[in-house]
Formats: sequence, structure tokens, C-alpha cells
Amino acid sequence: MSALPHETPARSYADAYRLEAGEGPQTLAELRAALAAIDPVELVAFNARLEAARFGAAQNEVIAEARHLVALRTRPEVAAAIEASLAGASQSRPVNELWEHLDSKGVA
Repeated sequence: MSALPHETPARSYADAYRLEAGEGPQTLAELRAALAAIDPVELVAFNARLEAARFGAAQNEVIAEARHLVALRTRPEVAAAIEASLAGASQSRPVNELWEHLDSKGVA
């Protein structure tokens, strides 16, 4: 079922990392404020990259990367996906153990 025009459409898991044009900061001032709230170092790095970028596509790319950074650091669905991914990491084993196991079985 589609969302009504005044409703926010539900996001699928695959769309959690996608940033629509109308989402997130919409001006440089909003973007700078969001980056400063995340980490002042990110704001300094963004300003340096933006100052060094040539007009046009290069500046658009710097802005898009910063908007994605804001989305990845502030969206609850992204945080939940990262948390779910890390939940299984406690059961991970070093790759050396895998190679030792395979070597003991004679698997090349």
C-alpha cells in the first residue's frame, strides 16, 4: 500500500542507507550545523574540502558526501542496522583459526 501524499513512506531495509533529495540538511548553513553537532572536526574537514573543490560537480560531490555522513550518523534505522550487525560480531573468530582449521583438514 502506498503512502498518502502527506505521509512519509515506510522505508525498507535496503532504503535505510538511501538519502532522498528532500531529506536531511537543505542548505549549507543547515549542513554545517548538523556536522558541528556530530563532530566539530567533521565540520572543519568539510569546510576545507568545500573550499578546495572546483565549482560544479566537485562541490556537489563534497556536499553530497557530507549529507550522507549526517544521515549515517543521525538516522535511527542506520544505528539499528549497525547495532544488529555488531551483535553477531562477538561470536566472530580470528581468520587465522579458520586457516588453521582448513589446513588441518587438508583443504587448499
